[in-house]
Amino acid sequence: MMTTEYSPRLFAGDNEIRAIGEGLLARTLPREAWTHEAHLGACLWLLSERPDVDVDAEIATIISRFNESVGGVNDDHGGYHDSITRAYVAGVRHFLSETTETGLLARVNAMLTSDVGRRDWPLRFYSRELLFSVSARRGFVDPDLAPLPA
Repeated sequence: MMTTEYSPRLFAGDNEIRAIGEGLLARTLPREAWTHEAHLGACLWLLSERPDVDVDAEIATIISRFNESVGGVNDDHGGYHDSITRAYVAGVRHFLSETTETGLLARVNAMLTSDVGRRDWPLRFYSRELLFSVSARRGFVDPDLAPLPA
């Protein structure tokens, strides 16, 4: 379940963020390194530094294959969650459209300390019941409380 009180672990440098993104793509990232912050940092890195990756078309496969590579299972109860992932992709894009930060490290850490970086951020748009449903995990479902940022 998502928590409401949480202090993010900030990144120390651009190379740390890039290593997470590259490890995700190569499926070499250790499972324990795939934290909430790593998810968001990798997303921002993909959107801002990897125009060769079509995040919308490829993110489900990228994360699902990574999960499987570290022994995880993508099923009705665990692993890849499509609606949460796509909500955060929308949030990261929105953050990037508004931030004045220019460097990778500054942008990622500013995002992690912003509303978008919160673990409970998707619950501003989704009821808990809908967000944690099997249908929301297995495919994108539209939010039931408010539209995601454009």
